[in-house]
Amino acid sequence: MFLKAAGAASLVPLWPRHLCASPAIRRARPSDPGWPPKQAWKRLNEAVGGNLIPVDFPINACLSSSESAGCKALFASLKNPYYIGDNPGVTQTLGWVDAWTTKPSVYAVAARNADDIAAAVNFAREHKLRLVVKGGGHSYQGTSNGPDSLLIWTRHMHDITIDPGFVPQGCQSTHAPQRAVTVGSGTIWLQAYDAVTTKAGAYVQGGGCTTVGVAGLIQSGGFGSFSKHYGMAATGLLEAEIVTADGKVRIANACTNPDLFWALKGGGGSTFGVVSKLTLRVRDLPELAGGANFSVKASSDDAYRRLIRQFVGFYREALFNDHWGEQAHFSPDNKLEISMVHFGLETEQSQKVWQPFLNWVEQSSGAYTIESEPVIGSMPFRHWWDVDWRKEHHHDVFKVDSRPGVGPSNVWWNGDSGQVGWVVWGFESLWMPASLLQDNSQEKLANALFAASRFSEVELHFNKGLAGAPPEAIEAAKDSAMNPAVCGAFALAIVADGQGPAYPGIPGHEPDVAKGRKAASTVHRSMNELRAIAAGGGAYVSESNFFESDFQHSYWGTNYSRLAEVKKKYDPDGLFFVHNGVGSEQWTPDGFTRL
Repeated sequence: MFLKAAGAASLVPLWPRHLCASPAIRRARPSDPGWPPKQAWKRLNEAVGGNLIPVDFPINACLSSSESAGCKALFASLKNPYYIGDNPGVTQTLGWVDAWTTKPSVYAVAARNADDIAAAVNFAREHKLRLVVKGGGHSYQGTSNGPDSLLIWTRHMHDITIDPGFVPQGCQSTHAPQRAVTVGSGTIWLQAYDAVTTKAGAYVQGGGCTTVGVAGLIQSGGFGSFSKHYGMAATGLLEAEIVTADGKVRIANACTNPDLFWALKGGGGSTFGVVSKLTLRVRDLPELAGGANFSVKASSDDAYRRLIRQFVGFYREALFNDHWGEQAHFSPDNKLEISMVHFGLETEQSQKVWQPFLNWVEQSSGAYTIESEPVIGSMPFRHWWDVDWRKEHHHDVFKVDSRPGVGPSNVWWNGDSGQVGWVVWGFESLWMPASLLQDNSQEKLANALFAASRFSEVELHFNKGLAGAPPEAIEAAKDSAMNPAVCGAFALAIVADGQGPAYPGIPGHEPDVAKGRKAASTVHRSMNELRAIAAGGGAYVSESNFFESDFQHSYWGTNYSRLAEVKKKYDPDGLFFVHNGVGSEQWTPDGFTRL
């Protein structure tokens, strides 16, 4: 018997890991005997200074009648991202056909600081609760909501301080002091830009959408309009304060918990802990920024194919550098829409850049119509997010939060309105390698864009690929958890479709499931035309398919195994679960049962 046991023991390391995995963990729901009793919730409320709140679900206003005044008012409010952000019970994306629907938590801790967060984390761990974190609440994947859960809601943690000589803790001997901004994890990007750019005349790299949360964007990598120059938002992270699964408040930077710090730079939100504070690098602000906006319609498929081929060559020649970011759209109706931004160029310089392309279009006037006249120019960069200045000079770029009593700076870009309260039908992304811009591949790229545009509108987001960026930005990205494919990509291709505010079970306001499924198939077929020339390109975690196949390698490439080790070290029992997050494959899709 001894010899048999000894022989078996020597074989243990060869057995598949899942045979020896820890026993299944099942989290408690309100209907379970293990759900915390009233007294326990009362103690948690005391521990967080009375900031434990039962979560109200605004959509209940429609349950009695979808025709009621309350229900009509709700659906109007669901087009306002500030209304959504101020309500712990709803999220910016309301759902995804055949994937998920926004559902409220049972209770939320409206956290004010790291101690409140730690109290909530300890309570969830001790009582085996499903824990959800919501800051900006923009997740397309539904990661900032979960039924039968306890929510850590960071919305009210939005203090902002600028430090002219910041040194990360423990880095005194290795890091020179530098300008930095420290923000609470409930801060949205417009608040950060207002403090750093409008008021202080400096720059911090963040997201394009004004109402996206700083913490979620940094943890997923993060791109803004000017990322082709400054790099990913995550690589501007100097230090984070984070509460890990053991309830400890930790500092993560290059010198203290450097493995955790690395994982926070693109490893995905709410996966390694709950961030309470972030300190980001502040840069000098160039004097000017601007853009180029126009659209061209081709008279035939053949003319459109030629237009795309011309644009691809022109992009490589004139725009493939760190001055130009944002988008070109290729549509089934043979339209090319340009919606790009630049920094550091004067109006004359930016117009001169585009002139050869516009000349080519005009010389073929029988084949092309310029549908919206080119608006190409520059403005003082300091006023880019300056609500008062924009109101005076550019009347129609922002939509405004019209609720009574709110400040005039609650605004969002017109172009982001379609995502407010939307239900996703299909959404896929793909990094497009810069090798496709080489002379012998431009034809192949143009043909694939044309073929993809037969199914659905294709967007190329040039600022979301770092090829063409300064070497410093690319090196910084290599020292992050992001899929290394981003470093060699000239753009992120996005194909997506969806509908405005909708919710199942409300007559007249339900998601169009049949249309949604058809659209999802069309999105997939469109993206497959691009996958044929960019196989294995990977996808961007924040803007990708809920059903992403092999998400581990798609999102993180060769970095996944290292991320899995960090997860195991700081969250061995998987307290933090998000759909398609690091370690999520060890749980049932709802995050309630460990496999």
